[in-house]
Amino acid sequence: MIRVCEPSLSDLEKKYVCEAIDKSWLSSIAPPVRLFEEAFAQRWGTKHAVAVNSGGSALFLALWALGIRDGDEVLMPAFTMIATAGAVTQCGATPVFVDSEPGTGNIDVSLIEDKITTRTKMILPVHIYGHPCDMDPILRLARDYGLFLVEDAAESHGALYKGKQVGGLGHAGCFSFYANKIVTSGEGGMIVTNDDNLAHRLRHTRAYDFDEERHFWHRRLAWNLRMSALEAAVGRAQLERLDELIAGRRRNAAFYTERLGDLAEPLETKDYATPICWMYGLLVRDLAERDGLMDHLAKNGVETRTFFLPMHQQPVYKSAESFPVAEDLGERGLYLPSSSHLSDEDRDTVIRHVREYLAPRR
Repeated sequence: MIRVCEPSLSDLEKKYVCEAIDKSWLSSIAPPVRLFEEAFAQRWGTKHAVAVNSGGSALFLALWALGIRDGDEVLMPAFTMIATAGAVTQCGATPVFVDSEPGTGNIDVSLIEDKITTRTKMILPVHIYGHPCDMDPILRLARDYGLFLVEDAAESHGALYKGKQVGGLGHAGCFSFYANKIVTSGEGGMIVTNDDNLAHRLRHTRAYDFDEERHFWHRRLAWNLRMSALEAAVGRAQLERLDELIAGRRRNAAFYTERLGDLAEPLETKDYATPICWMYGLLVRDLAERDGLMDHLAKNGVETRTFFLPMHQQPVYKSAESFPVAEDLGERGLYLPSSSHLSDEDRDTVIRHVREYLAPRR
């Protein structure tokens, strides 16, 4: 089976993990966590990077530390993974969905302003599948309306918007290190920010907010959202290999687009964007063709995934409101095997079986 996405590990990850074990560095206060945070902040050009135990925790913690609470509204795309909306709900706030732009699947910036109300406190754009959102108009709206802006960059390690790293453009940016991400630590996440006070709150709230003057004394509600040293050791090695890992994803994208562009519709790349091609996505004609293609590929040892099911179609967020672009993406989209270490032979196998199914139907 050619898996849809596997981590790409090397001797460097093994070296850093073995070093941590040899030195009994296991907890969140051990040096590997600090080293990973410092390296991440340096790569992103931000003052702070705060490691946590998952991408979902990164989103929740960022929103909570910025004061998102009951009665607040957070604008976010309908087309995303459940963690984005879940972080808003965890804070007691209401996610307000916005449709996607055709081509990239990112939030349609032309639709955001009409959704702003007196209860709106934040815009939460998601850089879908590693392609940056059009951030300048979103930043202007946040500034003009006095809103927080947090970037969900879970899928976009190293993507650039007009030459700038995504994740570091708003009040905070949140990353995931789940096993299929460009940078992985198995589980884990990171929040980047240039706000000293916010970074202080994030560090305390991720670790039960122990009082600085009196241990086991807690003035505020907080949680255990910490990253272990072993996870940080893996993440640090992955970060040092980031350019290599991105190059592998881009090779996949170029290979697939060249050989499948006549049969299916790849996602677009905008002029302002330098995407990382986290997952290579295709749009076929309709739901039946997508499901038929996925079944054909599975029978031939090729694993795929559907695109995200839009939030308003999820049982937990079910809504009668229509988001036609998000719905279309959810019905016609799938992504192909996208590991950074895929071989030419693997990609040729994928392409051969895709063409077997789609070419007779064109």
